[in-house]
Amino acid sequence: MTTAEKTSVRRAPFKAGRMGVCKALTVALLLSAPFSAQAKAVEPEIYTPVAPTIDQARANILIARQLQFTHFRDLGISDKLSGDVFDAYLNYLDGQRVYLTGGDIETMSKVRNRLGSALKTGQLQPGFDIYNLVQQRIIERLQFALETLDDGIEKLDFTTNETILLDRSEAEWEPDRQALDALWVKRIKNAVLAQRLNGADDDDIIDTLQRRYEGQLKRAYQARSEDAFQAYMNAFAGMWDPHTSYFSPRTSENFNINMSLSLEGIGAVLQADNEYTKVVRLVPGGPASKQGQLKPADRIVSVAQENEKPVNVIGWRLDEVVDLIRGPRNSVVTLEVVPASSSDETLTKSISINRDEVKLEEQSASKDTIELDRNGQKYTVGVITIPTFYADFRAMQAGDPNYKSTTRDVRKLIAELQQEGVDGLVMDLRNNGGGALHEANDLVGLFIDTGPTVQIRNSSNEVQVLNDDDASVAYDGPLVVLTNRMSASASEIFAGAIQDYGRGLVVGSQTFGKGTVQAVRPLNHGQLKITQSKFYRVSGGSTQHKGVIPDIEIPSRIDKTRIGEDALDHALPWDQIDAVPHTRYFDFSGIIEELRKRHDDRFAKSPDFRLLQQEIDFLNEQRQRETVSLNLDERTVQQEQIERTRLTIANARRELRGDEPFESLEELEDWQDQQAADLGSTDEELDFVIREGGDIMADMLELDKRMASILTPQQFAAQAEAL
Repeated sequence: MTTAEKTSVRRAPFKAGRMGVCKALTVALLLSAPFSAQAKAVEPEIYTPVAPTIDQARANILIARQLQFTHFRDLGISDKLSGDVFDAYLNYLDGQRVYLTGGDIETMSKVRNRLGSALKTGQLQPGFDIYNLVQQRIIERLQFALETLDDGIEKLDFTTNETILLDRSEAEWEPDRQALDALWVKRIKNAVLAQRLNGADDDDIIDTLQRRYEGQLKRAYQARSEDAFQAYMNAFAGMWDPHTSYFSPRTSENFNINMSLSLEGIGAVLQADNEYTKVVRLVPGGPASKQGQLKPADRIVSVAQENEKPVNVIGWRLDEVVDLIRGPRNSVVTLEVVPASSSDETLTKSISINRDEVKLEEQSASKDTIELDRNGQKYTVGVITIPTFYADFRAMQAGDPNYKSTTRDVRKLIAELQQEGVDGLVMDLRNNGGGALHEANDLVGLFIDTGPTVQIRNSSNEVQVLNDDDASVAYDGPLVVLTNRMSASASEIFAGAIQDYGRGLVVGSQTFGKGTVQAVRPLNHGQLKITQSKFYRVSGGSTQHKGVIPDIEIPSRIDKTRIGEDALDHALPWDQIDAVPHTRYFDFSGIIEELRKRHDDRFAKSPDFRLLQQEIDFLNEQRQRETVSLNLDERTVQQEQIERTRLTIANARRELRGDEPFESLEELEDWQDQQAADLGSTDEELDFVIREGGDIMADMLELDKRMASILTPQQFAAQAEAL
């Protein structure tokens, strides 16, 4: 086949295919915007519209009933909800508004207020009609992009003053095909320009973009009925809350994917994010976490096996991306990602990760100490890092007396630190995404006599209270708990209980705010993960949405507008129920302002903090950019400025540590790759924040000697009365 013939096949217009299976709305949608491309001599590839099955219709009815009658949120199916489902569905299918025109939206809007009643009764055709039209518009756009590349990128003009909007999720729909053509020329120019600035030549750029668009085109032609059904059901289920979702039969086959989307091989938790696959968090102890370069909110562009070309995965189904990233132990997979810190989706980086299994011992709690000198007074502060709340359930059920769990391991570490004579304890829960609920309950019990640890309310307003019934206390000294935005679920339960009991101070940044409980329920076709309960602190406030607010705040690089429960659509709100009786071990109100003042003074003088704040400001500036220039000279200046800032911050940090500065950004990136390969390397922010936790501990000991030995409730009451 000649090059011309191959091009003919790739550019061929699609046809309606089996139009007989579609109802009148499909015909109306497809005929509303005919395609102008002429038929080629070679038989064109045809998009076959997908259609719902009887099993899917039955599953839809079951899902609708479960959502209305068993979900925690009491939400009926109304005209308003119908419109919200319509918007959410379009946001999933065309979140950046680059495929559909205003005319398409006007045509589809005829069913906007009828989706709810159809979903109640398993009438899936309206949702499938929308899906089919979007797939055909995607094919048309990708064909246009490939034709533009065939015409030659040397024809693209990079001397104009054009700009392109980076985030089009709130933009107006382009009115017609001509406007979309102009937008796509800009998108292609942006992609070409970004790669030229990264040093790629035009042949490589054309090859990369052609493989990207052809891969997406192939996926569009291969659309399946299950793809439409899963997308439609998740738009529907997402109205109740972001953690309620439908799993197809294929997804349900694997428990790890079904429950947490935890990838075998690299240890990353992923989710679909419009046409991208986004990193939600890293599994503690996993290869990606130890490698150190993959970050939450990174979006995966391509996946490459060892010694093979990258496969573009934009527009792929999540389960297919999972399958591609999986692989045998000790093999290497390379992910091309759009970094979370990047304001431009065309600026990517490649991360190579050695596949391995996540071992329980690598998620285990660990300890360290910090030595502090305050005006001749020496303090030793113990640090216990808890990556996750774990328990070896298999060994536990087998009756192994030495089975591993968070609480058992922490109890041992506390005993060891006490033998070393520590004056205080810092518990590091940053990046701890939760885990076994009973472990959070038991862990609180190491620091209090007895009492409630968390409340759980179901959709019937019945409240269950979990208690620590063990009167023994592993540690009764002063305590600091470190949190950040990635501290979630069980971590929030522990931090909230310590705060409510006045048992210690919470230091760091606001936690994630994941305060809901899900259950997986089987359907005739797939499964439904549904939110059924909500966590509340012993003081009555929910951890949902708001999370735990630290007593002393430390800024973080993590973007709270993109990571966290309050960044998710339709998240359940914060609310409050009655508190349950609990002891207050210490009242920090008399010293908290002085602690904050000392912390602020220390940070004002700290070169580490100034660098961290400078980096946060730089990242925020990049995140706030709404457009990017398509002028080569202006874009070059912008990129050089970004590179200079990155290099300046990195060299300032090296100077603090007595290391030689990097001469170029390439040298910095090479060093970062080497550090990532060295699994024993440490995170500089981690050390900085832990040191500050130790300093706050020393402040506590200096300000109130009573903290050296926490008062019992009776002693505290007696002393308070005396004062």
